[in-house]
Amino acid sequence: MSEASGDAGLPRVLIARAVEAALAEDLGTRGDITTDATVAADATAAATFGARRAGVIAGLAVAEAALHAVDSRVSFEALVHDGAAVEAGAVVARVSGPARALLTGERVALNFLSHMSGIATLTRRYVERIAGTRARIADTRKTTPGLRAFEKYAVRCGGGVNHRSGLHDAILIKDNHIVAAGGVEAAIRAARAHAGHMVKIEVEVGSLDELQAALRHPVDAVLLDNMDVTVLRQAVAMVGGRVTTEASGGVTLDSVRAIAETGVDLISVGALTHSAPILDLGLDFLP
Repeated sequence: MSEASGDAGLPRVLIARAVEAALAEDLGTRGDITTDATVAADATAAATFGARRAGVIAGLAVAEAALHAVDSRVSFEALVHDGAAVEAGAVVARVSGPARALLTGERVALNFLSHMSGIATLTRRYVERIAGTRARIADTRKTTPGLRAFEKYAVRCGGGVNHRSGLHDAILIKDNHIVAAGGVEAAIRAARAHAGHMVKIEVEVGSLDELQAALRHPVDAVLLDNMDVTVLRQAVAMVGGRVTTEASGGVTLDSVRAIAETGVDLISVGALTHSAPILDLGLDFLP
């Protein structure tokens, strides 16, 4: 496998599993009947993956794995690395091998590559908007079922950072937890009693009064939910660097700079994964 596969930042077993499921969905019980009918079994071809719009690339190893899953004889040469910014018209990879394999794996390879590159591209736009501030752009759990690891990897390729991977790796006390537990302080006390010493606790607060209550207890981070920039600035001052501050809720490219300038540590953006348009990429056969 090419250098792109070794540098994927994703466990190969996850890549193989996702690619297998995608190909099975596409091939069904009869396979690629168009290619089998029109292309000779011994035909070979060469092609390029090209960017039709400017953006940030992510998912080269997954595209490669999709083609190799169809036929291991396919040669895949990545010309850029994941995280690279490319211009429209750039060739990002060259492939060659059995023509049937290239045609059969084309859509699955492009679906992963285009989707992941779209997320990386949007993430990079957010990161660039807050350049020079202390804030970092983070993702959320608003991901496509079954593709979370791929989408969070794409966020990293775009220069963002990952929030928790799932419900299992950190405690995040949100508004409904607070209601069910009987208040901010009751929820924090219960979480601290339950959590091991390696588990971080973050609590969501929607007001300065809730923040003040949360800070009376040993928490690691506070999620400042849907606060305007004036209140955010007051919240950051109240925290005084004692815990990590995260702004969340309705963040857009137009608002993210002002949010970052309040001094928060993190800005979480669900749109990175749930609303990123694909980056238009294509696979073009060479004459």
